[in-house]
Amino acid sequence: METWFWLLVVLGTGITVAYRRVDLKTSTAAIGVALIAYTTLSDDVGWPVALWLAFVPIALLNVESLRREYITRPLLGVFKRMLPSLSKTEKDALEAGTVWWEGELFSGMPDWSVLRRLPGPRLTNEEQAFLDGPTEELCRMLDDWEVTHELADMPERVWAFIKEHRFFAMIIPKEYGGLGFSPLANSIVLTKIASRNATAASTIGVPNSLGPAELLLHYGTDAQKERWLPGLATSEEIPCFALTSPRAGSDATAIVDTGVVCRGEFDGEEVLGIRLNWDKRYITLAPIATVLGLAFKLHDPDRLIGDEEYRGITAALVPTSLPGITIGRRHFPINIPFQNGPTQGKDVFVPIDYIIGGPDMAGHGWRMLVELLAVGRGIVLPSNALGGAMAAVYASGAYARIRRQFKLPIGKFHGVGEALARIAGLTYIMKAASRVTCAALNAGEKPAVPTAILKYHNTEMARQVANDAMDIHGGKAIMLGPKNYLARAYESIPIAITVEGANILTRNLIIFGQGVIRCHPFVLAELEAAQDADEARGLAAFDKLLFQHIGYAVSNAMRSLVMGLTLSRFTEVPTSGFTRRYYQRINRYSASYALAADVALLTLGGALKRKELLSARLGDILSYLYLASMVLKHFEDQGSPAADRPIVEWACRTLLYRAQEQLHSFLRNFPNRWVAASLRALIFPRGRTFSSPSDELGQEIVELMINPTPTRERLCDQIYKAVEPGNPLGLLQEALEAADRIRRLERKVFDAARDGKLEREDTPGQIDEAEQLGIVTAEEAEQIRAFDQMTLELMAVDDFAPTDLARQPTVARKTPTRKKSPRKKSSGKARGKTAPATDDTDDEPASPLP
Repeated sequence: METWFWLLVVLGTGITVAYRRVDLKTSTAAIGVALIAYTTLSDDVGWPVALWLAFVPIALLNVESLRREYITRPLLGVFKRMLPSLSKTEKDALEAGTVWWEGELFSGMPDWSVLRRLPGPRLTNEEQAFLDGPTEELCRMLDDWEVTHELADMPERVWAFIKEHRFFAMIIPKEYGGLGFSPLANSIVLTKIASRNATAASTIGVPNSLGPAELLLHYGTDAQKERWLPGLATSEEIPCFALTSPRAGSDATAIVDTGVVCRGEFDGEEVLGIRLNWDKRYITLAPIATVLGLAFKLHDPDRLIGDEEYRGITAALVPTSLPGITIGRRHFPINIPFQNGPTQGKDVFVPIDYIIGGPDMAGHGWRMLVELLAVGRGIVLPSNALGGAMAAVYASGAYARIRRQFKLPIGKFHGVGEALARIAGLTYIMKAASRVTCAALNAGEKPAVPTAILKYHNTEMARQVANDAMDIHGGKAIMLGPKNYLARAYESIPIAITVEGANILTRNLIIFGQGVIRCHPFVLAELEAAQDADEARGLAAFDKLLFQHIGYAVSNAMRSLVMGLTLSRFTEVPTSGFTRRYYQRINRYSASYALAADVALLTLGGALKRKELLSARLGDILSYLYLASMVLKHFEDQGSPAADRPIVEWACRTLLYRAQEQLHSFLRNFPNRWVAASLRALIFPRGRTFSSPSDELGQEIVELMINPTPTRERLCDQIYKAVEPGNPLGLLQEALEAADRIRRLERKVFDAARDGKLEREDTPGQIDEAEQLGIVTAEEAEQIRAFDQMTLELMAVDDFAPTDLARQPTVARKTPTRKKSPRKKSSGKARGKTAPATDDTDDEPASPLP
């Protein structure tokens, strides 16, 4: 018995120092003290000797000169051979942005104070006034059917309003005439607009994201800022940014568009400049742009601006009025007719100082783009997806209450309820992630990995929300027309899925591929040490990092095992109440995730880069832990309302269950089966014990969504829901509130029909009979009739004469190409004007869409 006691003391000491991540020297001292106590206070001989023999090598690790020569140096050689090859563009991407909460999750031991001390998302008074004023008015002006079917564009009155109120200038500072809004305000404005019209949200989002204004603000020269930003702020200049080419989509670094440094004539003078040739497509605002942000590969064959012939990807601002530019034709993106189209340039000459940032920034275009994408990717697309999802849950909850089948609201059927609960839960996750991440952006963070997580998961969750909303609405959502408030949003989903890095690419290559090096506590520093030209300095740095890394890995193994055995009940978290267990489980899966990622790096090395599905699953786990953290933070930022508990529990359970299942799937597919078995013992010592949300929890959420509750309003608090003709969301909410008031009166009629007192089977007839029999008063009968008429109007669909469905007569049409005629010399004087058409179709309307 005594032997077992001392063995437990020694083992417990080792586990404790590993679990708490105590440094090597202190850990050695603690274990040494336990061994001394065992040796001196026990009569055992065999076990103490064996333990001392095991302890001596650990103790020797504290002698830096010995371990550096005999352990670190050989391992450094192995590490260098295992290093994945990194291109310059990959290095630029890895160095973009900052590391925030995702770094804590990667540590395996998250410090919750990092997240909890972040101020809650708050708009300034000016930003709130803009949301309540111009944004609300813009939403009132938008008519989805007019935009998407009748005009295939926003009407002129809407364009004028957008320009007048500087919607394109939310990110431009006030000193240049812009609004100077925060990332949070940008996000919330777009969310509201997206709840009303996807075309307007896309149109406004682009100038406030990755584009000329953002590039100028961060990298432009003072002269460039003064030249362009005031015009962009007033919309005298319309910007676009051209990156994607026919031969280069997701692999943007493969663009074949070129610029050659040379001398040429511009505005009557010979200047040093660039002769550009490009062919771009999918460019939002290109058909109406006056200034083109252009990404191209710059060559300097005569070395006129430096010693290198190839300078790399470069970004420049090009006025679209210059000769050689073709612009004006439109793509038709899946029935969402925001201005998007191709542009080409043939031998377009611009001065060298048109490079954004001037000649010194030649070859830095890719770094500029990925640095800005680290922020912008987390705002526009996630916010637009959130706006659509919030509109869907607001509409679907009300519709599921007022639409009856089998004499019951369809929301009472569990199959419909399952879809509705999923819509609400996913929307809560999307909102939490967007709001908290934007609060971090407000605080100055530029977290590249979380913004990639938001881009992928918000748009994917929006896809699921749209599918479920369509299922709930059935035929109502299928029939296009002015009365259909879902179909165009449903059609728009693939747009967000595709742009700013296709979702397949983002999931399989970016989230974990960038995160494992950027967010890991040691990997990036180890890479830099291994590549240090000063061998002695590199060895010393690598030695220190290596043994910190080993301690980190051992700690994560122990933390994963202990929390797996105890179901994480004893891990320290900063809160109590029902959310405590979710904090604890995030701690557990953080350690398990960090362990799995480390082992994958160690055993697969550079090959992990090619194991895309393993990388994707590791990215999923990181994403689910991040999103669950956002849910908990958002719940607290809202004051922890008790009524929201079901939806918070559903969100956390869904995310953590998915994290567990992706860990299981990762282990099931790991190529080294012995390693996978060892990891499984450490990660799931009691098996997979976490369950997904219960059916009862889903039904609680349904009741919150099909009734006019504070939870429903909090979830959808910043969408356009004014009660007015032409706004289905407001009218559906009005009907939902009426249904709550009229329920008692309707019950009288339903009960009478059930008891056989009424002979009629149609609703209007039953109301008349009930009034005649005195079951309801005349006033009550009128209230029921009014409500019945209200619901019929909301459930109605459109029909058309066959000729009404054709936007234009079916005749051969020709779309003009807006192309400038070649001229002998370039001129920079005509900036701010779009190149006029020069073919024989000048009298036709520009860009008619079928």
